Amino acid sequence: MAFRQFGPAAAVTAALAFATPAHAVTEIQWWHAMTGGNNDVVNRLAEEFNASQSDYKIIPSYKGSYPDTMNAGIAAFRAGNAPHIMQVFEVGTATMMSAKGAIKPVYQLMKDAGEPFDPKAYLPTITGYYSTSKGEMLSFPFNSSSMVMWINKDELKKAGVAEIPKTWPDVFAAAKKLKAAGHDTCGFSNAWAPWAHIEQFSAWHNVPIGTKANGLDGFDTELKFNSPLHVKHLQNLVDLQKDKTYDYGGRLSTNEARFGSGECAIFLTSSGYYGTAKGTAKFDFTSAPMPYYPDVAGAPQNSIIGGASLWVMGGKKPEEYKGVAKFFTFLSDTNRQAKLHQESGYLPITKAAYEKSIKDGFYEKNPTLQTPLKELTNKEPTENSRGLRFGNMVQMRDLWSEEIEAALAGKKSAKEALDAAVSRGNAMLRTFEKTAK
Repeated sequence: MAFRQFGPAAAVTAALAFATPAHAVTEIQWWHAMTGGNNDVVNRLAEEFNASQSDYKIIPSYKGSYPDTMNAGIAAFRAGNAPHIMQVFEVGTATMMSAKGAIKPVYQLMKDAGEPFDPKAYLPTITGYYSTSKGEMLSFPFNSSSMVMWINKDELKKAGVAEIPKTWPDVFAAAKKLKAAGHDTCGFSNAWAPWAHIEQFSAWHNVPIGTKANGLDGFDTELKFNSPLHVKHLQNLVDLQKDKTYDYGGRLSTNEARFGSGECAIFLTSSGYYGTAKGTAKFDFTSAPMPYYPDVAGAPQNSIIGGASLWVMGGKKPEEYKGVAKFFTFLSDTNRQAKLHQESGYLPITKAAYEKSIKDGFYEKNPTLQTPLKELTNKEPTENSRGLRFGNMVQMRDLWSEEIEAALAGKKSAKEALDAAVSRGNAMLRTFEKTAK
């Protein structure tokens, strides 16, 4: 019974009516970085869990952007008052792993709490990002997305492009037709340049970003994305940039509005853009898998995820950990996962939730929400497509963007730019290793 629902006098009267002490609720702090409608999703999940039982209470707290939330959580751990659960974006994985004693691995949490837990029940391309090489899940997948190609079907039709492009040569040809049909400022473009043209591009073509399974098998990795294939692709972008058949729009997602406005009829960005596209685009649109070079053996392979996972912080009481484990079991429920996916646009984290959405006929009415799932499950992940785990990844993405921009501006050749991105990135990785050991 929760006495906080009553006035003081009623609480005393109620307390005296019981021969045993009042039941104590164990509070679980959850720090997150979700805003707007996503914040509502977090709050609703907490409310539903709290209403489902009387032993634990999840208390969600918004702590700012992804980097802000991660930094706040690490600082709080050092001060001895970390939350129980912290949402961290995928590129913060290596940093979290290197924070000695700061985390309790999810596989260990679930085992200690005696909660039913089978890593194989989750989509491998999602859990692989957050697992050890032995398949041990370190954090709990929460909001996941991938990169897709957004298509303005009306404009492609006007330009005489009969089919949605599948390969990079198809994209280049379609973009030239769009240019000729009046899209003077943009045949095609993208957000998140390093994610699109280094990280996802490499995974989709089954070529390494770095050694040691892109860092998943150890921090002492060497970057490798200056291969002939990477150089060829960047050179193609450089050539097409000259007349804006391709038009670079920035490092982050601020240029996504160029698709919704109709300016760029072919645009690569996160599948999580769906809600914005639906609310802003005044034309018939869809999403398609990322393009690939057909002369690369085995391509396309599978995409890798974006988004974030839930990390459990170290130094908490067994009873508190038991509550966290029960909350993760609650989140994994098939019906709940399917509903969360279908209402929010997040990817389902379990195979059963994905299969339920298929059986429900959900994708027949919402095909754009299946595109990233088809990419992620296109083939079994390889060492080159399980994901990546590099330290100082946020700073490295800026560095990689600098070099891509130098090539597009004609200041460096494509090879010089990628050689410099690899060299500078390796130096940053060596610096990270000193703090991680």
